[in-house]
Amino acid sequence: MVDVVYVNHRAQQCGVYEFGREIGTLLETSAKYNIKYVECDSYKEFDQYYKALKPQVVIFNYHAATMPWVWDSRKLSPPKISRLKAVLIGVIHEVFQQEADKANNDLFDFHIAPDPTLLLKNTIVYKTGRLLPRKPVEHEVQNPLPVIGSFGFATPNKGFENIIKAVEREFDEAIIKLNIPFARFGDRDGDNARKLAKQCSDLITKPGIKLEIDHTYLEKDELLKFLSANTLNIFLYEDVQNRGISSTIDWALAAGRPLAISKSTLFRHLFDCIPSICVDDNSLKQIISNGTRLLQKKYKEYSSEVLLWDYERIISDVLPRKNAVLLNRSWINLYKRKLKRKLNILPAQRYNSWVNPSAKAEWAVTNRKLTYTPVDNTIIKYNRILDNEARQLYKPTIDFFQTALPELIARKIPEANVQQAFVFDSAVNLLSKTQGAKILAVGAYEDTAAEALRLLGYDIYFVDPVINYDLGMFITRPDIEAASYDAVISTSVIEHVEDDVTFIKNIACLLKPNGIAILTCDFNDHYKKGDDIPEVDFRLYTQRDLKDRLMSAIPYCKLIDEADWDCPHPDFYLADRYNYTFATLTFSKQA
Repeated sequence: MVDVVYVNHRAQQCGVYEFGREIGTLLETSAKYNIKYVECDSYKEFDQYYKALKPQVVIFNYHAATMPWVWDSRKLSPPKISRLKAVLIGVIHEVFQQEADKANNDLFDFHIAPDPTLLLKNTIVYKTGRLLPRKPVEHEVQNPLPVIGSFGFATPNKGFENIIKAVEREFDEAIIKLNIPFARFGDRDGDNARKLAKQCSDLITKPGIKLEIDHTYLEKDELLKFLSANTLNIFLYEDVQNRGISSTIDWALAAGRPLAISKSTLFRHLFDCIPSICVDDNSLKQIISNGTRLLQKKYKEYSSEVLLWDYERIISDVLPRKNAVLLNRSWINLYKRKLKRKLNILPAQRYNSWVNPSAKAEWAVTNRKLTYTPVDNTIIKYNRILDNEARQLYKPTIDFFQTALPELIARKIPEANVQQAFVFDSAVNLLSKTQGAKILAVGAYEDTAAEALRLLGYDIYFVDPVINYDLGMFITRPDIEAASYDAVISTSVIEHVEDDVTFIKNIACLLKPNGIAILTCDFNDHYKKGDDIPEVDFRLYTQRDLKDRLMSAIPYCKLIDEADWDCPHPDFYLADRYNYTFATLTFSKQA
């Protein structure tokens, strides 16, 4: 069995240590790899573990402030760990998109970013979900008065004062409980904590609002007990750019109580909760009334089982690359790269930062009342060619996209937008009688149909190698169950998949009985293997492909209407070179 070491610094009253302890302890339960959790405060300590365990992979819960012994980046000499004959992986704390994009291999061969919202544009950066300190337990709290709780150190921009104001706006009687401990780094004597407590106390104006503030540092079980007893836990951080996700929310989610947040980007991984848990979108009373049902998806996604699977798949992916990374990490190569950067001969590699424009559009329209009138389903053909006639039929849908997602659709090829329009409208039509429909969007990166469905409030999960994983990897995640989706949508993806039969089988497997799959593909009925096609495609589709090869692979599924894929004269041209059209494949899973 492959040996792996997870390295943390020694116990300290800080979030980085707590994060590392939770992850390291979990990884030791792996049945796939022999993972050992160790704590070190010097290279000498670490070297003793390394020589005794002889791991093939070493993961560092690294932060420059907590592990200064790993490397002094001001020096030109390579770090000592570069001599190790193991794959080196570093956790990036305070990670955000730009930080992940520019990460290099001067210190670690690969990086792990605990931010599920990142786009995977840097080939040496992996990402994981979050880890809840324990599995949430749904429970009722019988408080005679609403109890609104929060916790955190007295560092800037935590918004404790805003909590007082928010509670006073909505309640005449309530109890506010704040836990504001002294911070070991920056507030050892508690001056900031006491000052903040006084400021919060001075904001109370209603006699029925009671404020209780405690400065005790709560250990894990005590903190979860505190949060679990509240009617609502609330965190109103002010927005701070270029920061990582707040681990505070991990504890609040684990408490299993209703949760309210601000629109701070530190909570960006919860922006897709529907109904919204943001105080700008819903009142505290409404968030309490909505309960924790909307958080159930997050509970599963951030479970210990999923995070362990995440780390195991990362280890499995880096192991075959061991020889290559050891060669790249040779002392002379490290020295040259560092020297060139130091002398500005070769600037550090940078990638264009990408903040999901469609996500910005989504957030901007959250408070708008979006309405969409679907195409008359009596005239729709669900298995057809998407030609100029279809473009005219779905023009109102494309106009809706222009209003709801203007930045995203502006980057699309206008003649190809009919595909997203078809997928979106078909999903709305076919799911109109399915209450609380659960949708999976495959190949969903910058997919207009998927984004528009999310804006309308559908429960939709995005799968894409740029966002998280491909479909083949997603279906192996431990929380993913067969027959669990009412619909699977995929816009112009299948032609880019080498093993399209397995792809279509996986889609069918994930559908509930009577569930619907809605796909589009690049199509030319005259295509034969060897023809000139776009280099990103493995093939163009023909009627025989769709009807005989793909549908025969899933005999328990059937087309939802009679197919009409006749198209002797394709009307789409890509780069004035490739001539084809678009076809749809819409089928249901038999009960």
